[in-house]
Amino acid sequence: MTYLAYLDEFGHIGPYVGRSDSKHNDSPVFGLAGLVLPATEVRGFGTWFFQRKANLLAFEIQRSGKHPAVWEKKGSSLYTVTNVGRYRELRTFTNRFFKKIKSIGGFILYVGVTKTHLPGQHNPNRLYAMVLVEAIKRLNEFCEKDVQRSNNLLLVIDEHDQRSALITEASRSMYGGQEPRRHLIEPPFQAESHRYQTLQAADWIAGLVGRLGAFWADPSAFPENEIFRRYFGQRLHDVQRRSGLRS
Repeated sequence: MTYLAYLDEFGHIGPYVGRSDSKHNDSPVFGLAGLVLPATEVRGFGTWFFQRKANLLAFEIQRSGKHPAVWEKKGSSLYTVTNVGRYRELRTFTNRFFKKIKSIGGFILYVGVTKTHLPGQHNPNRLYAMVLVEAIKRLNEFCEKDVQRSNNLLLVIDEHDQRSALITEASRSMYGGQEPRRHLIEPPFQAESHRYQTLQAADWIAGLVGRLGAFWADPSAFPENEIFRRYFGQRLHDVQRRSGLRS
């Protein structure tokens, strides 16, 4: 079986001091999140997501004047406290979204960290590379679990300005060290998210995980994000595999 994994960033790549800090106050977490699908289900899922997106956000799409296939709404703008509290349609869609992924043999993956380095010690590019390598490790472990068949993986991530360094790091993970990631067929591909329904789906998952991650990491600073745990926490847990945040 060949799987395709689609991952996007959640949280914030920069340092975090505290919610009340004048500069470094965005999010206490950073990571990659998205979905993993059997290759045979990718086309059908893309169509399903396109149709649900076009229905859920019809007014915004029409107002944009763009074709729905190349129009996107960022997950961080979709999954806000106001939207989740006000629009039952969004809550209903999200539950169906998770069920759809699980029903076709897919799952959600999120890998990230709670940021603890002070601003002067924080290296955003190194942080991204570290999270990417950890995500590859966990995906490789998933492929290894079924010894009765040969599982392989392709990884697609959103475009990044440090593309060369990230692909190099991923290649080292694939081929180097004592534990090469043998199930990754190629180093990760980078793609424009507005052209891929699957990457847009990953971005929506990342937007939601980013809200949850901030609450998990610092609930006293992000009490309003409890609404995401209440509506989606258990459902996310049920569809994720090998996921988590660490310091």
